[in-house]
Amino acid sequence: MIRTKKITPWLYITPAIFLLFFFLVYPSINTLYVSFFNYNSEIFMGIKNYLYCFTNEIMLNSFRNNALWVILFVPLTVSLGLVIAVLADRVKYESIAKSIIFMPMAISFVGAGVIWKFVYAYRPASAAQTGILNAIRSFFQLEPLPWLIIRPWLNNFCLIMVGVWIWTGFCMVILSANYKGIPRELLEAARVDGATEFKIFWKIILPLMKPTLAVVATTMTINVLKVFDIVYVMTNGNFNTEVVANRMYKEMFIFRNYGRASAIAVILLMLIIPMIIINIQRFREQEAIR
Repeated sequence: MIRTKKITPWLYITPAIFLLFFFLVYPSINTLYVSFFNYNSEIFMGIKNYLYCFTNEIMLNSFRNNALWVILFVPLTVSLGLVIAVLADRVKYESIAKSIIFMPMAISFVGAGVIWKFVYAYRPASAAQTGILNAIRSFFQLEPLPWLIIRPWLNNFCLIMVGVWIWTGFCMVILSANYKGIPRELLEAARVDGATEFKIFWKIILPLMKPTLAVVATTMTINVLKVFDIVYVMTNGNFNTEVVANRMYKEMFIFRNYGRASAIAVILLMLIIPMIIINIQRFREQEAIR
């Protein structure tokens, strides 16, 4: 009877363990193994594929662009999500407002990329503008701009704004749930004591929401480190907009260099793992408090 009680739990979790091993553990180990070989996995290359990743100009530019995504995308999505979550709580039609802001999450990233390609569309000044931004510029008698091919920083910023448009709604929903969990009595007491709304936000709301903000920020960092769809659809990495995940795709499916693609995948995994660990620690801390 005792032996049966010990075996029974394993019968339940064995299928899950098998699936995790087959779809996560084994592919990760195999990718690490392949990263030490040449393009067709026949000749052992040692760390040459990794040296390529950290010395090739295109790869270095990809890392820089990913860093730019992290620096701009994460603060923008988290801060906008927080502000909207707090302000929407005071709107009479809160659910409708939140639904509209969250709606881009219902669109696939490929679909969002196609939509924003039309927003940024460029035609010569003599022709009618089909892109919304250039149509607005033409209305004010300004020259249309090729938004995605002007300068590297502007090209990347235009792509980042697409990501912000998509993910702000997600941040808003998570932060709104946390904000509604703050005791209303605490906020009312602060107002009775004469605290301004700005001071209440900085001294009460923000400190209480810090654990959730940290989790949302690390989640956004993980998402942005492996950003691919938006870049692939809108520029395919051209005009100095290349990112690590898109480069990995090219090495694998266009250049058929499985060694380099695997090395890039391993580097991407190593960049994401610390963020996952931070998230797990945060969850444990929150559970300990409860």
